[in-house]
Parts: sequence; C-alpha cells; structure tokens
Amino acid sequence: MPALLKYPVDEREVEFSAIRAQGAGGQNVNKVSSAVHLRFDIAASSLPDEIKARLLALSDSRITQEGVLVLKAQQHRTQEMNRADALARLQEVIDSISNPPKPRRATKPSYGSRQRRLEGKSQRSATKASRGKYSHDEP
Repeated sequence: MPALLKYPVDEREVEFSAIRAQGAGGQNVNKVSSAVHLRFDIAASSLPDEIKARLLALSDSRITQEGVLVLKAQQHRTQEMNRADALARLQEVIDSISNPPKPRRATKPSYGSRQRRLEGKSQRSATKASRGKYSHDEP
C-alpha cells in the first residue's frame, strides 16, 4: 500500500515536452523522442505558500531564475515511463522539503568539556614553550 502523500502534485500544473535522449543508441535513437522535460512553475502551483517558499529557497541548479523547476528524465526506453519517472522525482523533491526544519537550540559547552579544552591548550603551550631558544655558550 503506497504511503499517503502530504502534498500530491497535480498533473495539470506540470508541463511535459518530449526531447531526444542523450547517449549511445542504435538506429532508432535519432528518430524517437523518448526523453522528457518536466517543467513545474512553483509560484503558479497550488502548493501552500510555505512549501513554495522552501522550494524557491533551495539552492538547486534545476530551479530557474523565474522559479520553474526543470527535470529531465531519460532513464527508460519509453516516453510514458520517463514521464512517470519525472513525476516521481518531482514528488520526491516536494516531499523532501515538506517537513519544516527543526529550529536550532543554542547550547553551552559543559564544564567538563571546557576543562578538557583548557587542559589541551595548556599542554600545547608547554610543548611549544619547550621548543624555545637555547644558548651556544660553549665554542
């Protein structure tokens, strides 16, 4: 049984275009457009505003300056399977940011960790001090 999706993607908000797949192929490769470009306009989508903001804040090279997420699918031999793959990957991106990040709580170092740090500093200081200059009094 598939997991219930929090924010399922509406296929009507996704634009597909068929392109030729890259890489090696046989005689058929130059005739068949089996790869798929998926374009998803984040701002115009029906996702909640907080999800849109998190998507647009991602530092992902697949998101254009205009806020359009572009995915290329060419793993499979048929256009239908590449379409399904692109949709699944889009859903993965949305699911990955659907949970808000946990706020960081400021903590203080423990007394023991401070003591260990200071002890290490004094040991290093002593080691460096022992490397000091010595005089050549004898000829």
